[in-house]
Amino acid sequence: MTDLSAPMRPGRPGRFARLTPRRVAHAAFVYACLLALAAFIILPLGWMLTAALKPANVPVFTFPAEWFPTEYFNFGTFVEALTQPREPYGRYALNSLLLASINIVGAVFSNSLIAYAFARLQFRGKNVLFAAVLATMLLPAPVLLIPQFLLFFNIGWYGTVDGFPAGYLPLTVPAFAGNAFFIFLLRQYMRTIPKELDEAARIDGAGHWTIYTRIILPLSVPALLVVAVFTFLGVWNDFFGPLLYLDDPQWFTVPLALAREVTTVGTEWNIVMAATLVAMLPPLLIYAFTQNKLMGGIASVGIRG
Repeated sequence: MTDLSAPMRPGRPGRFARLTPRRVAHAAFVYACLLALAAFIILPLGWMLTAALKPANVPVFTFPAEWFPTEYFNFGTFVEALTQPREPYGRYALNSLLLASINIVGAVFSNSLIAYAFARLQFRGKNVLFAAVLATMLLPAPVLLIPQFLLFFNIGWYGTVDGFPAGYLPLTVPAFAGNAFFIFLLRQYMRTIPKELDEAARIDGAGHWTIYTRIILPLSVPALLVVAVFTFLGVWNDFFGPLLYLDDPQWFTVPLALAREVTTVGTEWNIVMAATLVAMLPPLLIYAFTQNKLMGGIASVGIRG
């Protein structure tokens, strides 16, 4: 039994005992700013949801603005946006997912392979070659736009050829050639892996390919996840690339289809807002399920120079 007569030990003051009016005012100010910023982000999403849930014959633009749905709850708009024959956003989403999947495979494989060479191998001119790779990051994208387009156009990687979307080739093949930022990211991460693992594997008769596939890649999953997520977001939100190389609406991606819908006469804003909300779901879901490993992978890069 507890001895109630024993003297109480002096302990740390409680959480509320340490509160002062100054700290309370500071906390109230911080939370008020956070709530204001959250409302600044959420209110447009609420307006989009309100517009998407309205029937086609109800005005979308009203004054004052309706920030949240209160009267109309027409969830059939989402089904119509994904399945309507004129603008099948479900097909456009599959096209975007196809491009994103191919780019993820190419980015993870090529960048990890190149980064492995820079991080684990010793060869003459390695540092100079790595500096040249990083120097390509200094080139702005508009500088390469016209030369790349002329190159792909002259070799036939444009539009649709005999039913095949040749315009998908310039949107996917470059991913298998590496990216300077991803190479740097993975190289820095791989340098944190102890080289004793490579030496132990060589004693057992393993070659570079075995070390790369069975040791380095499994230990580099957090950094590879960063590459995969960044690649997905870049491809999913890409508008300018598909605009340049695609000419057949059945192969359009979501951003290109949404832009074309808005520029036409008589825009069905409820359909557009429903399709936009659906297009926002994949990036949000990916970030929600990978945020812990994503932050860990980014934070661990550069620990060892």
